[in-house]
Amino acid sequence: MARQSRPRLTLDIAAIPTYAIGDIHGRFDLLAKAEAAILRDAARLPGRKLIVTLGDYIDRGPASAQVITHLMAPPPDDFDRICLAGNHEIAMLDYIDGWISYDEWMRMGSAESLKSYGLDPEHLPLVFPSGAKLDSFLRQSLPRTHIDFMRAMPVMLETPSVIFVHAGINPKLPLDEQTDEDLVMIRQRFLESRVPLPKLVVHGHTPNDEPDIRPRRLNLDTRAYRSGKLTVARLWQGQVHLFST
Repeated sequence: MARQSRPRLTLDIAAIPTYAIGDIHGRFDLLAKAEAAILRDAARLPGRKLIVTLGDYIDRGPASAQVITHLMAPPPDDFDRICLAGNHEIAMLDYIDGWISYDEWMRMGSAESLKSYGLDPEHLPLVFPSGAKLDSFLRQSLPRTHIDFMRAMPVMLETPSVIFVHAGINPKLPLDEQTDEDLVMIRQRFLESRVPLPKLVVHGHTPNDEPDIRPRRLNLDTRAYRSGKLTVARLWQGQVHLFST
């Protein structure tokens, strides 16, 4: 199966309180706490609200399957939710589609994902010494609904004043020329660029101890799977408010 370009969404959120959630990485416990904190914060705000998750829902943490199941379910009342793709979701699909090997996938921290689906990543290669048989077994064992959900994830949400994306953007290219690979994988060319960004970019992908707050860039990846801290940003009326689990 050939790689297909992912959807890019546009939306005007000027009147919509919007909550962006950083890289979850299998920490369903922190996601549940983050959503509870969002509901408390949003109770005083008018109208419908939006939750944007920034990708990397799986791998490294203990509950990848539970995170995906939760994100597939309806959002809280009076909320909409957009789940952007991260490089870890794309790597899982790359393994399923035969673009990368089992060993390459495991180097992404995907053993924890398999465990969350009730599969034993250490025992399976002994049961299936043939790599082809192992690959076939896993491709049949992982829930098709979860795979389809990951396939449909958009790679960017653009609004009049904010871009939501997993990793960042290539500062030297217009938004309509950005590649999926840059949007989910870029680091130094984005983080160290002196080229002015077209609007605020809210992203994850590059882990930090604390949120990285810049005039035109906001990184919400606070290494949740290890630190126990999942960071949320509320964007509304031109203001950004941060809170963590």
